Amino acid sequence: MSLIAEQPIGAPAPDAVMARAQTENFPVASRMLPRRERRHLLAIYGFARLVDELGDSVAGDRLAALDWLEGELDLAFQGRATHPLLVGLQDTLRECRLPREPFVRLIEANRRDQVVTRYETWEQLRGYCSLSADPVGELVLGVFGVATPRRVALSDSICTALQLTEHCQDVAEDFAAGRVYLPLEDLERFGADAAELAGERASGPLREVLAFEVSRARDLLRAGMPLIGELRGRPRLGVAAFLAGGRSALDAIERAGYDVLAGTPRATRSRSALALLRTLAEAGRRIG
Repeated sequence: MSLIAEQPIGAPAPDAVMARAQTENFPVASRMLPRRERRHLLAIYGFARLVDELGDSVAGDRLAALDWLEGELDLAFQGRATHPLLVGLQDTLRECRLPREPFVRLIEANRRDQVVTRYETWEQLRGYCSLSADPVGELVLGVFGVATPRRVALSDSICTALQLTEHCQDVAEDFAAGRVYLPLEDLERFGADAAELAGERASGPLREVLAFEVSRARDLLRAGMPLIGELRGRPRLGVAAFLAGGRSALDAIERAGYDVLAGTPRATRSRSALALLRTLAEAGRRIG
């Protein structure tokens, strides 16, 4: 691929990209880690957030902007990146010996967002999650130095669950942006219509769809839970925090009666902390 020399017009400033790190699940878990791991995780977060910003918000040709970013990624692997966030990623790529492919999948997910706005089936949506979410977990395991095929597979289950949870929380925001991330086959199964996502309150059928997706996400989290038992020390705590964050978000959707149109359900810090304690206790029982 030819490299695009100039940064896309309207690309977000690095500080603006990283400012969101204070409110998202990814860096919240990283606060429990030593400085080295936290630094590397935040570098990966900065890249992933920049990908999303270019795919969602930048003015002009977003596919060209994403091509530019892939070129910058290649430069970063050579130690020659120019964008500050990619420059910051270079140490992480070198010290953790991370592969290129998961980073490219994150870019590919945003390329897909430019041309695909709805998914007919769960399998199609899960394929999208394998691009948009699963690479993050693989890279986190790479930072910890514990990536194996089995652990990556368990991580994929957790990451897909977290992505599905976010889709459930953000259906109104996504619909306003012209996208529907609830499988159309599930909407049809429960007698709901995508047009309902523009409403102020969720209908009964739409709430049934959300209850179904929440149950699916919980099953995926349970399937990925053995990953916690395979880790030790702070990496174990960090992964447990990711999983617990998903659980507490799903709990918040349930407490809202699955009405995600009246407002985005969010878990409080205290509920998130309790979810982490429950997750660690359950993982301990599995090990025992």
